[in-house]
Amino acid sequence: MSNSTDFHDGGCACGYVRYRMKSQPLIVHCCHCTWCQRQNGSAFAVNALIETDRVELLQGDIAEVMVPSPSGKSQRIARCPKCQVAVWSNYLILFGGIGDAVRFIRVGTLDDPGSMPPDVHIYTSAKQPWVTLSPDDRVVEEYYVTKEVWPRASLERRAVLMDAVKD
Repeated sequence: MSNSTDFHDGGCACGYVRYRMKSQPLIVHCCHCTWCQRQNGSAFAVNALIETDRVELLQGDIAEVMVPSPSGKSQRIARCPKCQVAVWSNYLILFGGIGDAVRFIRVGTLDDPGSMPPDVHIYTSAKQPWVTLSPDDRVVEEYYVTKEVWPRASLERRAVLMDAVKD
């Protein structure tokens, strides 16, 4: 989360879908799990987690596709209906029931993906052996304890989401 800009725009490959992140993300994950590898056709997925109400669809519309997830509760992926690029997803069970309130923005769809490097590499136990991580990177073999990894401001934003789910 090194960029201090409040807005981050992005979109699909064909340009039909355009969106805006209206704040910095809560955290940026680089996930090396085998599910992300298969669903992205790559060695990992880089996702910026942000509150759903902080993501604005600027242009086009999205097609939502349900796909399996390790929890068994599925993941809803938002794709461009024309080029089929995944722009974000929601995990239906996440952080104690706030899954619909948090979007996982695909960092590669941002206009400036380099402005949003991973804060943490997760599920590195499944990392491809040819992927080399820097010794300076925060790395966990599986998942982590949120309150030990997220910045204080992100934990405060998460608490607001948790309170809203209770109401």
